[in-house]
Amino acid sequence: MTEKLVNFFIKLFGGTKSSETGKIVIVAILSMLPIIELRGGLIAAALLNLDWLLSFVISYIFNLLPIPFILLFINWIFKQFKKTKHLGKLVDKMEEKVDKKKGQIEKFGYWGLFLFVAIPLPGTGAWTGALIAAVLGMNRKKSFFTIALGVLGAGIIMMFLSFGLLRGIIG
Repeated sequence: MTEKLVNFFIKLFGGTKSSETGKIVIVAILSMLPIIELRGGLIAAALLNLDWLLSFVISYIFNLLPIPFILLFINWIFKQFKKTKHLGKLVDKMEEKVDKKKGQIEKFGYWGLFLFVAIPLPGTGAWTGALIAAVLGMNRKKSFFTIALGVLGAGIIMMFLSFGLLRGIIG
């Protein structure tokens, strides 16, 4: 699914991918988006034949950019959204997702948060980890540091998959 989303966005940006800067912009934008995040950014980077180290640094930094805002403001945003009919339903769905995924983090604390973010599986990642940490009222600084380490772990795994396995298949 992630690869399909990545290909969609690469096609969406069309001519942008003809230059090195355009390719970097695509990777940066994809890395910031929920669901796609660093994993999709690295897959896109491999498909666009970017340098692996530059790709890793760009994906890592841009995946972490939204996290402080989520940790700081998501509870307030949810409270505001709940005041409206349609956005309230969206918040309810997101809170249901948090409820399904928070067990590991509640049980193991920051280690659980690290593992949740570090293991690149569908539905895990920095965005969801930050959302769960915020909803559970975990310390923001510790949560950010833990999420950053988790993204580093996921990034290392995805580097091998994207630039090793994927490039071997398409290369």
